[in-house]
Amino acid sequence: MKLDVVRLQIAIHSRISEIPAAGWNGLVRDNNPLIRHEFLHAMEQHDCVGERFGWLPRHIAVYRDGQLVAAMPLYEKHNSYGEFVFDNAWADAYHRAGLAYFPKLVSAVPYTPASGQRLLAAPGEEATLYPVLLETVLQLADRMGASSFHCLFPADEGFEFLAGQGLLTRHDVQFHWHNRHYRDFDQFLDGLVAKKRKNIRQERRRVVEAGVTLRRLNGHSASTYDWQRFTHFYNKTFSEKWGMATFNYGFFREVAAQLPDQVLLVLADLEGECIAGSLMYQSDTTLYGRHWGSDCWVDGLHFEACYYQGIEHCIEQGLACFEPGAQGEHKLPRGFVPTLTRSSHWIRDDGFRGPIARYTEHEQAAIAAYLDQLQASIPYREAVTE
Repeated sequence: MKLDVVRLQIAIHSRISEIPAAGWNGLVRDNNPLIRHEFLHAMEQHDCVGERFGWLPRHIAVYRDGQLVAAMPLYEKHNSYGEFVFDNAWADAYHRAGLAYFPKLVSAVPYTPASGQRLLAAPGEEATLYPVLLETVLQLADRMGASSFHCLFPADEGFEFLAGQGLLTRHDVQFHWHNRHYRDFDQFLDGLVAKKRKNIRQERRRVVEAGVTLRRLNGHSASTYDWQRFTHFYNKTFSEKWGMATFNYGFFREVAAQLPDQVLLVLADLEGECIAGSLMYQSDTTLYGRHWGSDCWVDGLHFEACYYQGIEHCIEQGLACFEPGAQGEHKLPRGFVPTLTRSSHWIRDDGFRGPIARYTEHEQAAIAAYLDQLQASIPYREAVTE
């Protein structure tokens, strides 16, 4: 791939703070908070990424005459934690063959299975700048001896470019909610089949009958105590699931301070005590559900705090889509529909590229069959085509 790089200066940055925030955010579409400079910087500032977790920033920045015209969030990885596109079988195969799968390069938002830009470019210059970004990644992979490059949950335009360059494609399924210009939550319920509509109303009623009240807060209205409580819930969820908590109080507070209007914190109170919470982020069009935790079990509270409050918020704010996170067939009867997600993968080793390509082809066929199967459980009275 030969490119005209006259007037372009390309840099690899180990800290996003080295890249001008205004220039980076000027390339972000839909005001997506998860890819904004402030969000990525907060992760680095509060040690949510780095050597401890195996996410080493290697962000690409492309400048023209000193102005940022393209960029890519990029990480050198020494494990597969927090990616949500599982390649443990690939790493095992490399190990059995006596080859090193790590390090690898990953373009993603760490610990965040949400779709969005991975190739950032000045509007109208994608055809010129996307190839620059890809060639820079592959040259970096050569220099560091990386086994592979993985672009996780890219936006459609970036995915189509990478597929056209011969990168392998992986498919998976998430469950997303789409706003069909609903007037209110009741109108949304009216579009569901009777049984699902009844179940949702019963779930919401049980939360009210338990005496729980819900608060929806943003970065302006949430207090220090609110964030302390939510951080406690977040840590408790990971300790109970034998996972590894990567975010922390400092990160949550900084994002709330820097992006206050793009934070949705839902807290549940019972008898004067805050007992549970969920955290979401919003772009100009989409709500992204991220974290949940609680101190006690209340029937239906998880669905209320994580799903129904989010749906109501989307309707009130006119947001078009709600991505509540990875996987989860339990979301289907609650109004979320199966949605195909995609990722792109470059494999250096010729001997492994063919077998992995066949693996992805089988996986795509299995996901297609799974999507067909799920169609029978769509909860809407009329077909949903989003």
